[in-house]
Amino acid sequence: MRLRPLAALSVVAVSALALAGCAGGGEPTETPSPDASGSSQCLVDAQPGESSNSIEVEGSAPDLTATVTPGIEPADIERTVTAEGDGEELVAGDLVSGAYAIYDGATGELLESSATTSADDSGLVPILLDPQQYSVFVAALECAPLGSTAALAIPGSAFGEGRTSVVVVAEGVEKLDTRATGKDQEPVDGMPAVELAEDGAPTITIPEGDAPTEVQLANLKTGDGATVGAGDTAFVQYTGVKWSDGTVFDSSWDRGQPAAFPTNGVVAGFQQALEGQQVGSQVLVVIPPAAGYGAQEGSELQNETLVFVVDILGVQRTPVPAAG
Repeated sequence: MRLRPLAALSVVAVSALALAGCAGGGEPTETPSPDASGSSQCLVDAQPGESSNSIEVEGSAPDLTATVTPGIEPADIERTVTAEGDGEELVAGDLVSGAYAIYDGATGELLESSATTSADDSGLVPILLDPQQYSVFVAALECAPLGSTAALAIPGSAFGEGRTSVVVVAEGVEKLDTRATGKDQEPVDGMPAVELAEDGAPTITIPEGDAPTEVQLANLKTGDGATVGAGDTAFVQYTGVKWSDGTVFDSSWDRGQPAAFPTNGVVAGFQQALEGQQVGSQVLVVIPPAAGYGAQEGSELQNETLVFVVDILGVQRTPVPAAG
């Protein structure tokens, strides 16, 4: 079972259609693997078209904007790379810093922009090329060099009957760490033991004795980045095990890419582990059933005490709808 958010960002709603629209409506595939020539296979591979070519991209991250001619309505999802970077080619699963803006294709009006959601002075936000939740960024940035800027035109039909088209412009700036880089902290007596593999993946050992009845938190590493606030989206690596038998029930490490959760879209104990923490921190949290899945019938985690190790890699503030 995966720990899944209970609420979605507005950009996720846009993302939900991208791979279905470009890949024949099937389930998103896994992170692409190199072919015989050593190059990656694109999941979306959207091509330039009249609509995407008409989008006038202005500036660069973090000051990335566009002028959209009202009435854009492509037949299929189109992508035009308006500026090519000189970094390594991005693939699904990558986590980068960057900027984006989303426009209504019918009116040309700005709907949402990373300019209002950056959590620090850089003006940049984490961008996760996740086929499951953020496929719009897969469509925009995959199979292009890091540093590239892309304009994406998505037909309204991809959203459903009577919906209008959407334009997305996005730029990836640099890759972000995929493990916590904060200062190591001393272990806390009585808490589960954690051992890290060379790549940073944790192994969690449950101590002897009864499970605690209240949420317990300990920082294994303390970062110095932006602080995660209530309702923010945290970009994380995590592993979760059951206190009852120590078995892993979910791990982003096993899937080979980070994950992202709004703090108000997860169980209460996991929310406590995120809010108030700084980027770069690694948090150990023990969550009793009352702050987890409780007595939820049919859940694999019914009445289970859960233990997570969470690496906090980035944070994005709650999106603010554009004025007008």
